[in-house]
Amino acid sequence: MRLFGDSPFLNDRHRALAARARELGPRLPVESPYVLADGRRAAQLLREAGLFGALEKVEALGLCAIREVLAGFSGLADSVFAVQGLGSYPVALGGSPALKAQLLPAAASGERIFAFALTEPEAGSDAANLQTTARRVGDAYVLNGHKRFISNAGIAQHYTVFAKSLDGDAPGKVSAFLVDAGTPGLTVGPQAELLAPHPLAELSFQECVVPASRRLGADGAGLKLALATLDVFRSTVGAAAVGMGCRAVGEALDHAQARTQFGAPLFELQGVQFLLAESAAELDAARLLVHHAASVKDGGARVTYEAAVAKLFATEAAQRAIDRSLQIWGGAGVCKGAAVERLYREIRALRIYEGASEVQKLVIARELSKKRA
Repeated sequence: MRLFGDSPFLNDRHRALAARARELGPRLPVESPYVLADGRRAAQLLREAGLFGALEKVEALGLCAIREVLAGFSGLADSVFAVQGLGSYPVALGGSPALKAQLLPAAASGERIFAFALTEPEAGSDAANLQTTARRVGDAYVLNGHKRFISNAGIAQHYTVFAKSLDGDAPGKVSAFLVDAGTPGLTVGPQAELLAPHPLAELSFQECVVPASRRLGADGAGLKLALATLDVFRSTVGAAAVGMGCRAVGEALDHAQARTQFGAPLFELQGVQFLLAESAAELDAARLLVHHAASVKDGGARVTYEAAVAKLFATEAAQRAIDRSLQIWGGAGVCKGAAVERLYREIRALRIYEGASEVQKLVIARELSKKRA
């Protein structure tokens, strides 16, 4: 099965982006003990290929085309690319003209790497329950608190940080800030050991002073910025899932046609054919849902329902497809070094980040209720 599948929603520019990602794919780092080095290497290769340029004018369909291909080759590189968008898009939405002029070209060229720091130990799905605080002191804010599960941590030069305002115009509400790596009071924790390694660590803020000019959007508008950012990128998570699923099905098909069992290729067993057919059908359906959600977003319409449906279906379908593919590989599929084994670990996080599957179901149900009213 191809690493990238076309759809009626894509135009020639989207296909050109996918082709560029496909050309880069075999050179991307997969995973090794050297997580930070791999992350920096992935960022360098993405920069050289010009793929970060798709973030200059954020278009969900173009990002979906790129992420489907990248994720099929390297979940690590896909993560670096996606988080670059998550971290820099709030600057495009809420940064001052000077901040935009200074940093958005550097984000699009890949010269500067960004991260998105929302999640905390007590604020995952419940994003409004942030404990990190921002206290206004003259022409600056003082940040205190702790962030968890921050991708691109350790390779990023800039962190988009969300904190609860203690005072100012919106006490008790969430505000957003751009914090440079190396700012006194900001500590990046050791890299977390993950099921599928990529740059990810904790952040600590202790009396971390951030100029007021680095606030993104109005005081208290941080959560709105975060949700607007997730609205764009949520459908692209589904695209990454489809890419992982398609890579796994391709690996399973190759294995089934090459491996002989009971005097014939494994593929000749009807049970194996059924596993492959179910996966192909679900992944094709997932891609169409993802591209539909992205096209609705690119058209300027509200996309809460469509993005939730796309992410839920695509990530769950990809998990099933990869599981079936590993089953076809049998014992060899659980050995380190097998692509299906790596994909089995990489897909799992996509059902959690940017809104867990259970959260997407709540969103879908609430949107249905609104449509019914």
